[in-house]
Amino acid sequence: MTEPILARPPTRPKRLAYLGTPDVAVEPLRALVRAGFEIVIVVSGPDKRRGRGGELSPSPVKAAALELGLSVSDQLEDVLNVEADLAVVVAYGQIIPASILEVVPMINIHFSLLPKWRGAAPVERALLAGDAETGVCLMDIGVELDTGDVYAQAVTRIAADDTLSSLRGRLIKMGAELLVDTLTSGLPTPAPQSGEVSYAKKISSVELEIDWALPATTIDRLVRLGGAWTLFRGTRLKVHEVAISESKGEPGCIDGLVVSCGNGGLELMVVQPEGKARQEATAWRNGARPSSDDRLGQ
Repeated sequence: MTEPILARPPTRPKRLAYLGTPDVAVEPLRALVRAGFEIVIVVSGPDKRRGRGGELSPSPVKAAALELGLSVSDQLEDVLNVEADLAVVVAYGQIIPASILEVVPMINIHFSLLPKWRGAAPVERALLAGDAETGVCLMDIGVELDTGDVYAQAVTRIAADDTLSSLRGRLIKMGAELLVDTLTSGLPTPAPQSGEVSYAKKISSVELEIDWALPATTIDRLVRLGGAWTLFRGTRLKVHEVAISESKGEPGCIDGLVVSCGNGGLELMVVQPEGKARQEATAWRNGARPSSDDRLGQ
């Protein structure tokens, strides 16, 4: 089978198409508009039913584009009809076929230092793995996922107290700045990806269950990811905030608010019992009254 010949972007594109759907793709769009780039079309995912009323609502990118007075479509093929010099893709959410890539040159903001963490959940995987640093790449879009050559990248340290929200927010800002700066100065010759390849599959609910036999530092990262949970007396208990502590008990044992882990301990700070609102861990302890016989995870 013949490899498709993909369209190549000009060094200084003037007319831009923008493809994106969720919240993470809003700031790069706004940054392009603030910088004075001409956005000839925004392509976003279709309206979806959201909330209790089930009313149709636009995607975050579509809502932002309408606010900015931009032309919006939910049909990918419309990008072929606007004579765009370049399409910028940020979390669009759909595979772009070769038939379009052969006509419209496209670049993508990816939230990792490629080739590490190719795939759908690069920020989550970097945080969960305990990586010392991560970043954003501005890259070509190829037929295979996240394999394109890289035009530019920016790096940030992952702080010991970074949550998924704080890290993602920082990367979004970095990505928007990198995009504008690179397009303003002119796209350089991209470099092939080099280094060890890893893949960032989506985080499953099973992965979010806390295994108290793991080291406290590992569990702390899981909690900072968001959505971590355990069992207490057979019902689910979400763990929203913890603090590293000392403990030498059996994994899952509770002493006050400190839970023993495989190595060290974690002090519970904010939890959420099943069917209830988030609450300070002291309030939960006063109501649940965990005893020395209780084990989290059971």
